[in-house]
Amino acid sequence: MWLLLALIAFVLQMAAVLLLEFRNPSKAVAWMFILFCLPLLGFILYYFIAQDYRQRLKIRNRGTRLFREIKSHLWDRAAVVDQVSGMHNPEFKHNLRLFNLLNHLSETPITGCNTTRVLTDGEEAFAAMLHAMEQAKEHIHVEFYIFRHDSIGTKFQDVMIRKAKEGVKVRLICDGLGSYKLKRSFIRRFKDSGVEFHFFLPAMVSVLNRRINYRNHRKIVVVDGTVGFLGGINVGDDYLGKYPDMGYWRDTHLEVQGDAVYFLQNVFLHDWRLAAGEKIVDMALFPKHQCKGDEQVQILSSGPDLNWNAIQEMCFGSISVAKERIWITTPYFIPDEGIFEALKTAAVSGVDVRIIIPDKADSRLVKLASLSYVEDLITAGVRFYEYQKGFIHAKVLIVDDLLGSVGTANMDMRSFFCNFELTAVMFDPQPIGHLVADFQEDLTHSKEIDEEAFHKRGRAQKAAEIFCRMLSPML
Repeated sequence: MWLLLALIAFVLQMAAVLLLEFRNPSKAVAWMFILFCLPLLGFILYYFIAQDYRQRLKIRNRGTRLFREIKSHLWDRAAVVDQVSGMHNPEFKHNLRLFNLLNHLSETPITGCNTTRVLTDGEEAFAAMLHAMEQAKEHIHVEFYIFRHDSIGTKFQDVMIRKAKEGVKVRLICDGLGSYKLKRSFIRRFKDSGVEFHFFLPAMVSVLNRRINYRNHRKIVVVDGTVGFLGGINVGDDYLGKYPDMGYWRDTHLEVQGDAVYFLQNVFLHDWRLAAGEKIVDMALFPKHQCKGDEQVQILSSGPDLNWNAIQEMCFGSISVAKERIWITTPYFIPDEGIFEALKTAAVSGVDVRIIIPDKADSRLVKLASLSYVEDLITAGVRFYEYQKGFIHAKVLIVDDLLGSVGTANMDMRSFFCNFELTAVMFDPQPIGHLVADFQEDLTHSKEIDEEAFHKRGRAQKAAEIFCRMLSPML
């Protein structure tokens, strides 16, 4: 009798997963695998961890209204590129479909009055962000997935507190799970000094509300609405290479001045509303600025508050039109089916596809899952390199001389479909050339995975990779 009841319960659990996850077959398979291994516990985990479509709608409805109220203001103030004839890059004349895709992906357009600076490690990026905050006159908006109470975290705190005491409005968002180790005394010092601090979906609250899967992976600094930063770097000494187990930390961040900062600011205000419950509609946060450069930049955000998986669509669309090269740097490589097939097709077609991943990984499960995708792609002609100098955490995509992107999103399903992410897409020769030079430099510190040797790896290794591949939509 008990066996029959257990069997019925198991079948009902499987049916529930299939019904709720029919839009995402790979995720459904992963959860069915977990249910098979852990029948009752697996369903409890599913209830609290898995995305719930109704919760996604609630967050989406809360997250879009603010933008509509300031959209016309931003469009009037920014140099919006809404026709392919306005693109500086001549390659877009032959890629109208990609331009139309980028132009309709989200409510953040390509803007044409920008200056960018690629920052290639933590030391350079932290110095640039701290310097910009020191110059603040009106406001400082800061948002990080991880904020640590270590030496660099204390430097950030000291500057933010000093500026707050000078009368600058300082707002700080940290992800509730990524920054859960922050000491209460460290947070209290922020609040007691006038810095407005909020966690984005605190860990315990997000578990009880079934939103633990919605992590804010964005890294944003906006100063006075005129200069902004985004990329892969969080606030912590590990990003300065001070953690012996990881060694040198190679990352990529971006400084932006110009129209694109308006849309970076808008993303922060969306997140502030979700984190603090405060709706800010203040046009003074979007001041006029002197146009010092003419670089064309698009800020793309994705997450459960938006209707489109804009970053995944950008990656897929860009990869699909590549003619000469697709160069990718990512710490976690767990592509969805569309990206996987697009990369394979490009390589078979003769496109130079190279992907740099870490040799030393910060997650054994993720590394094994990543390697499970290597076998098919390396056979198709994709060249994989493992970074040897330390840990590479940069998230970079370069397609021909068409575009280059820097952001927070890894080339994995969690970044594409679950997290709140942010990416800057650049179309001009100067930033693309910088990304190309950095990629070539990283290759000198990387070891190419040999196809023949890789196929000879042991059965235990292959079995571990298959196991982690089954879980890959969850990683």
